Amino acid sequence: MFKSLNFKVILFGFIFTFFSSFGQSFFLGLFNSSIRDALSITHGQFGSIYASATLLSSFILVWVGKKIDDFNILKFASYVIALLAISCFLFSKISSIVFLFFSIFLMRLSGQGLMSHTATTTIARFFEKSRGRALSTTWLGLSLAEFILPLLIIFLLTFVDWRNIWILISIFVIVVLPIISFSLVKNVKLDSREASSIKEIEKKEIKQWKRIEVLKDYRFYIICLSMLAMPSIATGTFVYQSFIVSSKNWGPYVIAQSFMVYSILSVITLFLSGFLIDKFSSRKLLIYMNIPLLFSTLVLYYFDSPISSFCFLGLIGISNGLSNVLGSATWAEIYGVKYIGSIKALTTAFMVFSTALGTASFGILIDKSFSIEQIALVSGLYVLIAISLLFLIKNKLNPQYL
Repeated sequence: MFKSLNFKVILFGFIFTFFSSFGQSFFLGLFNSSIRDALSITHGQFGSIYASATLLSSFILVWVGKKIDDFNILKFASYVIALLAISCFLFSKISSIVFLFFSIFLMRLSGQGLMSHTATTTIARFFEKSRGRALSTTWLGLSLAEFILPLLIIFLLTFVDWRNIWILISIFVIVVLPIISFSLVKNVKLDSREASSIKEIEKKEIKQWKRIEVLKDYRFYIICLSMLAMPSIATGTFVYQSFIVSSKNWGPYVIAQSFMVYSILSVITLFLSGFLIDKFSSRKLLIYMNIPLLFSTLVLYYFDSPISSFCFLGLIGISNGLSNVLGSATWAEIYGVKYIGSIKALTTAFMVFSTALGTASFGILIDKSFSIEQIALVSGLYVLIAISLLFLIKNKLNPQYL
């Protein structure tokens, strides 16, 4: 389906999204209890530190992420890899609240922020005809990580100290990623584009928006409100999975096992959404993105059975699969790819900010004695408002043509 360089770029994106998992909330949340026990802090304190560190990383990402429009992708990726390896090593040395803040900041910036930003920006810029399928394949890297890492880490934590796990991760990152990156994207330049055997036909050229122009477009904020629902609610769920388990009286492995359903449905949705985007465009699919997420909040509100955990995370997985692909394809379709790096840096920063907001909100509500059912109700209301606003502008999402 893809020519040689096309395949290499997709594989590069796949591997980078997999490695971004080390800075993702679902992964960091696995160490929540260990860190709180080591530092003797509450759920709310951990959430506030996590949220403030994540918030700072989102501000830095707006500036750092923009640089991907100026550097050769291999050079930019090398800086990101080095930062991720250092971040993982420092995470193993957490000994105080200040150190915890600094470590989470670096992990969120390098892992969740820059690794995924590098992968998706490279794919969105490089591909055009098959952008949807390329992005969906790329995000399978994170889905694979979400499938295998929770159970693996929970198993390792039974006989390996959590600090030693992070040392091993840092060594793995610095040894494996540089070799992979060099072999895959050494020939990719800023103006490199997808190879295609299909003869180009004359088509309209869309306006290439600069970031300052995007910030003046009201559609941008409505789309963002909808796109940020999934990461904020999912992050709160992942970080406070131990609270959900204790509230619902689920066993210690229920959430970890449910992540497998989450990952499977994410993968299925990624495949389907990739083909659907290439056929219908991401703009037409955007309105459906958060409907499964809305139903997931209802499941969490109404049901207590361990089986409901699989339904809850499964529905989140469907919205996750949709949002991962739509989150990159939509901006390229509406605003063009010339300045996609700076635009994606902004939207990725917003995404990171939303995870900080979700973490802080969940933590504060938990400390104020809100039940998980009440938190689910608040989350569902936000999703419903976001869907409603997007519905009002669904016919105004077309690009401007020159």
